[in-house]
Amino acid sequence: MERRKVALIKGDGTGPELVDLMLKVVSSVDVDLELIPCPAGLEWWEKNGGSSFIPEETWYNLEHSDACFKGPTTTLPKPGTPRSVVVSIRQKYDLYANIRPIKSFQNNIGPLGEVDFVCVRENTEGMYSGLEHRLSDDVAITVRKITRRASERIARVSFDMAQERGWKKVVALHKANILKESDGLFLEAVRTVANDYTGIALEEYFIDNFGQQLVKNPQRFNQNIILGTNLFMDLMSEVASGLVGSIGTVSSSNIGEKYALFEPAHGSAPKYVGLNKVNPTATILAAAHMLEYLGYKDQSQSIFRATEQVIAEKKVTTYDMGGSAGTSQMAEAIAEKARGLTITS
Repeated sequence: MERRKVALIKGDGTGPELVDLMLKVVSSVDVDLELIPCPAGLEWWEKNGGSSFIPEETWYNLEHSDACFKGPTTTLPKPGTPRSVVVSIRQKYDLYANIRPIKSFQNNIGPLGEVDFVCVRENTEGMYSGLEHRLSDDVAITVRKITRRASERIARVSFDMAQERGWKKVVALHKANILKESDGLFLEAVRTVANDYTGIALEEYFIDNFGQQLVKNPQRFNQNIILGTNLFMDLMSEVASGLVGSIGTVSSSNIGEKYALFEPAHGSAPKYVGLNKVNPTATILAAAHMLEYLGYKDQSQSIFRATEQVIAEKKVTTYDMGGSAGTSQMAEAIAEKARGLTITS
């Protein structure tokens, strides 16, 4: 296999330490990658300034790589500051499908029972289209852009994924009783795509009812693909992460036709910098998904299985999973298991 190039953004806060540990896990499975360090994020911007969190040299390296791995980055919640790193890259490379698996780990079942479903999110438009305007000191507006093309293609990703997994249902989230035009168009597009997939049911949920059911009886969504627009699914996938322990276990894949970015779903957690406390699972699983995307399927499976085994054994896990291990200890345990699984496979 031709050597793959990965643009590596270590990020802000705990990002660099998490990414460094992730790289140790990846190196344990003997993958030949060319890693291209790329500065980006709030900490870079605070030193260099400018209109973007991403410098030109990083855009060049993204353009000349096969995929990007991004550690957690910080985005300022202030008007007039740059767009987030990941939203900028999603928009630039049309990374329209965001995939977040929500699956319980053996011996680490969350408070509401065992779950297994996948959140699929349209990643380029909706409330995150970037169409915002301050009309006056007292009035600001945001345009929620929904298109048939984007809705149909993310629906097709969802139905294809259900078909590949042998699952029988796609659940579409909406609020079409209030957002009659935008969510009405989204549902029209999803229903059109659903007609092409015999044997896979489409079920439609109001977003607020879905939130209630997710707390009341999450098992009703097991082996379902949950499909939603950008903001709705951003929120619901993070709520769903609580079902498997914490957001520290959930990976996030951003997939387009020609490029992809992989990252942990959580933020940069600056208050934990240097404390060796943050769960490395999400970062490690994101790397496993990246290796799978790049064609290193055996190595990715070794990392998936090693992570599952370390968590199931409950000997070397971080505090949020009921353990007392540090970030580095847990990552090193996963690396050691992954190395052994790679040798024996």
